[in-house]
This record gives sequence, structure tokens and C-alpha cells, in this order.
Amino acid sequence: MSIIQVNDLSFTYEGSFDPVFEHASFTMDSDWKLGLIGRNGKGKTTLLRLLMGNYEYTGSIQTNRIFDYFPYKISNEQLSMTADELCGIWKPSVESWQVLRELPLLGLDSEVLYRPFETLSYGERTKVMLAVLFSDDQDFLLIDEPTNHLDRQSRKIVQTYLSRKKGFILVSHDRDLLDACVDHVLILGRALIEVQAGNFSSYWENKRRADQFAAAENERLEKEIGKLKEAARRASGWASKNEATKIGFDPVKEHDRFLDTRAFIGAKTKKMQSRVASYEKRMERQIEEKEGLLQNIDSACDLKLMPMEHYKKALLEARELSLQYNSSDSPVFEDLTFTLDQGDVMFLTGDNGSGKSSLIHAVLDRIAENTGNYSLSGTLNVAPNLVISYINQDTSHLSGTLREFARERDLDYSLFLSLLRQLDLERTAFERRIEEFSEGQKKKVLIAASLLTSAHLYIWDEPLNYIDVFSRMQLETLIKKFRPTMLIVEHDSRFRKEVGTGEICLSS
Repeated sequence: MSIIQVNDLSFTYEGSFDPVFEHASFTMDSDWKLGLIGRNGKGKTTLLRLLMGNYEYTGSIQTNRIFDYFPYKISNEQLSMTADELCGIWKPSVESWQVLRELPLLGLDSEVLYRPFETLSYGERTKVMLAVLFSDDQDFLLIDEPTNHLDRQSRKIVQTYLSRKKGFILVSHDRDLLDACVDHVLILGRALIEVQAGNFSSYWENKRRADQFAAAENERLEKEIGKLKEAARRASGWASKNEATKIGFDPVKEHDRFLDTRAFIGAKTKKMQSRVASYEKRMERQIEEKEGLLQNIDSACDLKLMPMEHYKKALLEARELSLQYNSSDSPVFEDLTFTLDQGDVMFLTGDNGSGKSSLIHAVLDRIAENTGNYSLSGTLNVAPNLVISYINQDTSHLSGTLREFARERDLDYSLFLSLLRQLDLERTAFERRIEEFSEGQKKKVLIAASLLTSAHLYIWDEPLNYIDVFSRMQLETLIKKFRPTMLIVEHDSRFRKEVGTGEICLSS
């Protein structure tokens, strides 16, 4: 056990005016299982890379532990190498037997270590990298989103594996994974960085209570500030009103007043104005003190959606449907039967490769009257004149400015930017090109575009990869409030439980 001490850490990307970290200080224990929590763009991956020594920074990071980072980098040339050969590149201090010891815990046979890496599935690659990562228990491990693109079964295996380990920082937006695997959380908030004992759920409950208390305090302070400002305004009004009586008077109504009264009123007003000035300064000090106590509460805005209503109840129907690619000898899936009615939020589930994305493409092709490189048997009925809003899991096609993107999609640019701000995309990102965004920021661009598109059916293919947990909860609130008809591929089990009305299970 050792201490990792971060003192006065400051870092700003070259060409940027806004620091990612500014005079940040915190302490970690190398035996902790630490969950790193924060909005997209708050610096989670940047912090891991600073710990790895990848960037220049000011301040200090003090520890006697060596850091290792997941995922390992792999070039196109290295894809033909076996995982066993790559182990020597990724972690030279580790021997094969140490990695082989970890593989069964991740549900893998030893033979995967001796196959070309390019022949492994995405889930197998992730598990092999984790086996290499944990094969030496002397390092402090930095794990960046290990479950992206993994199916439900693989996520469960990784969750169980990590829950038995210690000595790591885990960046993940999967609440079930964080609850099962961490005993401390490091929160990158709007105004501060803090460490708490517990998992995500305990942190969220603490945050909820703290926000309720802060909101009540803010309300009380705002009322007191309002009263102080009103008192200062009245005092100033008294002096001004008294000063105005120096000149002009009604001899009938004010029979006891004479012209030489003006000097007396002027002297009296001067004294009153002096007292008022002193009083106002005292009020201003009290107002400043109370305004300084107002807290900046990190709360998510409620989003809006404009779903369209179709005259048919059933928007999609499949009966004994099978799909087979022309280049394959066997179907991707077969004998699939389901009905998607208006108001349903159906999740497509199944292992990687079971045909979830293939089914989505078949539906999209049927609506667009396109033919793909596959054949269908059975029945696939789509309601006529169906309007679709679609999110592709791939973000590699995104490029250009946000204004150009909005113009291509025929989106109201002001509303588009407003929605991105509600999803906590920083204003500084508005001036950058989309290809410079992080993966989470790119996903938010696609989600915002979909939310601004009125449609009968929203088809989202893995929309939440890289999306922060706070935005996930915003989307849950949105879906439960507006009840759009949706067909979703998403492996976040908490999200599925919160909004789903049913599942369409595919098996290859």
C-alpha cells in the first residue's frame, strides 16, 4: 500500500484558453478501487494520461508506483501478431504464464493467446488486454472505459473480474459496473475535485442530499439578499426625497416654512446622505458576503422531444424473419418474431455478432426501399410513410463545423447549440471542428440532432458509448416523460431497466 499525492496540478491543452485542471490537489491510496466520475470533456482521460506522463503539466504527482494504462495501443502492423507476442510489447516485465493465469477468470481459453490478434473479437481483445494489465500486481492500473461495445454477457464477466481486483482507477459510465467494482470515487465536478468513499450509488445519494440542502440555502440567501437590496433602495430614496424639498413649497400647506429653511434642509439632507452612504456600504458588504455563499449546483437540465404520432398502432412487425448475407453460408439470425407498437421502447439484445445492427439496417433499407447485400425470408412489415430518426454507432463520418452539420441536417442552429449546452457540451467546443471532439462529444452531437428531429420512430444503435452518466440520466428522464417509440441497441443494463418496455432477443 502506498499513497499517490497530486498537488497543485494545472494543465491546459496547447492552443486552448481554458484549463482542464487548475491548481487541483487530491490524494489516492494505491489499494483503492477508484471510480473516476465526471461529465464528458471534464478531463477524465486527460487525468489518466497526465498520470502516465504523456503531457507536460505544472504541479506535482508523487508516488513510488508504476502506472499502466488500458487500452493498450496497437498499430495496424501489429494486428497480425499473436497476443502472446504483443504481451512483450505492452508489458515487458510479464511472462506468459502470468497472463495464462488470468485468462480463465475472464472466460477465455489459453488458445486465444496464440492466435493472430486480428482474428479475435472485440470482446476477446478487451479481455486479453485486461489479463495482461492485471498479470503484474505491482502496478497501479488506469482503466479507460473497458466495456464499450461489449455485449451483456461480456460485461458481466468483466464486471465480476474487476470486482475481485484492487489498485486501479476505473473510468466508466456504466452505473452497475461502478457500483460492483469500486470502493472510492474521484469526482471531477464543475468547480472542484473531490474524493469520497463508496461506489456510484452512495456518491449519487450524497450528492442528491447535498444539492437539496444547497438549494434550500440558496433560496434563503437569495431572499436575504433581496431584503438587503430593498432596504438599501429605501434608504437612498429617503435622502433623495428629502433633498427634493429644498426648492419650492406651497405657502398654504406649509405655512410654517420660510425661504431660509432651505439651508436647514440642505444641512439635514447632507447628514442623512452621509448616513445613507455608510449604510449602503454596510449593505453592499453583507450582500457580497451572502452572494459568496451561493453555491453552484451541478444539475442536469430537462431535455425535450417532439415525437410524431402515426395512424397505425404497429410500426414494425416481424414474423419468422431470417437474415443471411450473400457472402455467408449461414443466417445471422432466423425465426425472429416481434411487434413494435407506438409508445414501445424496445431493446435489441444478444451477443456480439447476433445481428442487432443487421436488423436495424434491414428496417432502414425497407423504409428507403433499398436492397442490401443480404436476403430476407419470412415477413418484415413497416408502417407506411414512417419517419425515422436514426443514430449510427459509428462516428467516423462526422467532420466539419457544427454550423455545417446543422445545415446538412436541416436543423435550427440556435436550438441545436442550446441542446448541446443542455447536454453539457462546453461553449468553447462550438468553435472547433467536430473531428477534433472526443468520442463522447461526437455522440452528443448525434443525440442532439436526433432529439431535434420529429419522427414516428427513433432507432438508436449503441447511442451511449462514451456518454457520461449524467447525460444518460437526462436521457432516461426525457424518454420516460415523452414516451417516444424507440428501437435501441444498448448494453447499459441500468438504462435498459429505467426506460425499456420490452426486449427483442436475437441469437445467431
